[in-house]
Amino acid sequence: MSTRADRLTWTRNDALVAVGAAAVDLTGFAFDTQFAGAPLEVTAAFLVVASALSLLARRRRPVVTLTAVLVLGAVVNVTTSVSPHFGLTPAVALYSVVVARPPYAVLVAALATAPLASLGQGGLPFDPGLGLLANALATLLVVTTGLVVKRWQRETEANRVLLADRAVAEERRRIARELHDIVAHHITTMQLMAGGARANLAHDPEAAREALVTLEGSGRMALGEMRQLLDVLRAGEEPETAPPAPQPGAVDLDRIVTESRLAGMDTGFTVSGPVRPLPPTVGLTVFRVVQEALTNARKHAGDARAHVQLTYRPDEVTVEVRDDGPGSGSGGQAAPARPPGQGGYGLIGMRERVALQGGTLEAAPRREGGFLVAARLPAAPEADTTGATTAPVRQEGPR
Repeated sequence: MSTRADRLTWTRNDALVAVGAAAVDLTGFAFDTQFAGAPLEVTAAFLVVASALSLLARRRRPVVTLTAVLVLGAVVNVTTSVSPHFGLTPAVALYSVVVARPPYAVLVAALATAPLASLGQGGLPFDPGLGLLANALATLLVVTTGLVVKRWQRETEANRVLLADRAVAEERRRIARELHDIVAHHITTMQLMAGGARANLAHDPEAAREALVTLEGSGRMALGEMRQLLDVLRAGEEPETAPPAPQPGAVDLDRIVTESRLAGMDTGFTVSGPVRPLPPTVGLTVFRVVQEALTNARKHAGDARAHVQLTYRPDEVTVEVRDDGPGSGSGGQAAPARPPGQGGYGLIGMRERVALQGGTLEAAPRREGGFLVAARLPAAPEADTTGATTAPVRQEGPR
């Protein structure tokens, strides 16, 4: 439901500015009429007030407001005997255009304001005397003031954003330290209690039971504190309308290889070594590296073929994505159009992911042509994976 403030196109400050400009310009118009020895015309006075009241729309429609002010002011000047002058209303309208619109709009507004504000009665369409010069100087003063204020507002906003980002970064660092302390303390306690329970399980079941109770309590406390800190980190995010999907891993590589083929690139896929479950973070890293590498290959390699090689070793897993697109091969091919190994946000993200897992990443043109992305990740087999079967080497070429 929209509020009354949402329905209004102007604020109280806009109303005060409009009323103040109307009072100042109407007073000046009355003095000019008296000085010229002419009666005060009600219609002209109404147009002066209407011109000032149009400032109510100056924030949302600054160009339209300035146009209305200049037109109404020109009508007053040509229908009365008062001398044309640069009032407060056109000054406020021009200022609103300067602070809210791009330079080309400001230039057009300034070039139109000075002559239209000088339009008045007489044989010439414009006052050729000091009036035109005075209006031009007034226009220049308003434009300069508006540009200075606009620059100051931008610098202020940039500083505000910088301070806010710095405060967020400081808070995140603090939360990261607290999270580290929680994990280090509680996980260490849980490890010790689990070891004590295992050592006492055979000859002192009561001591083992107490250790397990302590282990359970420490784990529950760690989860509660971690959830509290993560809620702080996620504050302000849009609520999720659907349950989150499970994170992909190495077992999902078939899917992105198939997507690459459907996108038009011949893509092969080979798995070597005894297949075993990988830690979730390692599997996710493998998936993201292959996903980013195939995306870059489709984007930069043109009409080329790609191949994904996943290899399970006793204490690590390696993944390679290579293509035969344009590269720095010995055949005199052109240099690759894709970003070099050290550049590009995608490669930077891959390096960060791999480094976070304690691995290494190579991303560079191949000698024989094309491009290679190779990641090596430590992945020692866990104690509970002894039942994992050794899968035969699987080779799958382009379909």
